[in-house]
Amino acid sequence: MGDDRKRTPKQEQEDAGTEVLEVAPGVLRMQLPISMPGLGHVNMYALEDERGLAIVDPGLPGPASWKAIQDRLAAGGFKVADVHSVIITHSHPDHFGGVGKLVEESGATDVITHSAFRSWWAPHSHDDAAEDAVIHDVHPDDLPPARDPSSTPMPWGGGTTPWGTKSNFRPPMKRRIQYRLMSSKVGRGAVQRRMSPPTPTVRLKHGDVVKLARREWFAVHTPGHTLDHLCLHDPESGTVLSGDHVLPTITPHISGMNSGRDPLGLFFDSLDRVGALENVQQVLPAHGHPFADIAGRTQAIKEHHLERLTKLESVAAELPNRRGSVEEFSHHLFRKARWGSMAESETYAHLEHLRLAGRAEVHDDNGVLVFQLG
Repeated sequence: MGDDRKRTPKQEQEDAGTEVLEVAPGVLRMQLPISMPGLGHVNMYALEDERGLAIVDPGLPGPASWKAIQDRLAAGGFKVADVHSVIITHSHPDHFGGVGKLVEESGATDVITHSAFRSWWAPHSHDDAAEDAVIHDVHPDDLPPARDPSSTPMPWGGGTTPWGTKSNFRPPMKRRIQYRLMSSKVGRGAVQRRMSPPTPTVRLKHGDVVKLARREWFAVHTPGHTLDHLCLHDPESGTVLSGDHVLPTITPHISGMNSGRDPLGLFFDSLDRVGALENVQQVLPAHGHPFADIAGRTQAIKEHHLERLTKLESVAAELPNRRGSVEEFSHHLFRKARWGSMAESETYAHLEHLRLAGRAEVHDDNGVLVFQLG
């Protein structure tokens, strides 16, 4: 996740609480613990209806998260067997990691995602939808290639980034082992079923309608943070499930890899799309607390990224021939504690946005991309 340059504590960093709250009619907020940089919890939402519960984003894989799911459901007066559906807002493990275990234990029949849902460690996670790219709501050239787990290293395996530097992103050892089990032969069987990326049974396109909590919700495709990001809008109660697309006090990470040809441009368009929704009274984010002003928040996030684009151009003016590598530019956008692959990835997304807008050129300097601005 990116930050907004303020050093004040962020809501999204708070540890998971145990309180279960009704935050919209028939919608309960339940916080699950996670261990990821800059985040302390993920909000799991339970939407109640005559069949039981639909669960949104059941957190990471592993026993701590699973125990929290059971505890939160019990605190709300429910049991695991009440879950009939699981909705995944996007293909990041703190949102889908708990799905396999939850589906196995509950017998849930529906796993609902956006049509382009795909995970980088699951090469076939949308093969059932791959023949007709139109259903993905995205240009087929934006879809990332499938990863072959037998030949392609994980993102933290020391590989080379598209901009020519060595990747240094490494999740905690426990999480790396879990991720490897998700895609390896060792993980086949019960462990793999519980921990691997799920196979969706319902793939939504923008504008599709799904019935949850006894009323109709509209699918809102919001690429940017990921290509497959899905928000849900209930105009009846004025509620939006915003996932990571719109968070209350931080901005989501905009990756320069596997998020489309111009992820920042997609993100800007998605922010406009969500900011223009009518009758929004309550925004339910995946991290942090519910909030009301979706138009104001989306505009603030856009301004944050526009400021970064301006910053890149001002930095270039001080460099020889207005040229610099992605790593060099990233050191001007992020404080030193944030330097590394994630900061470079977001910087690359911004530089590519400028290039596609005709405001930058890119050159290959012995395998390292060098951007010339202005």
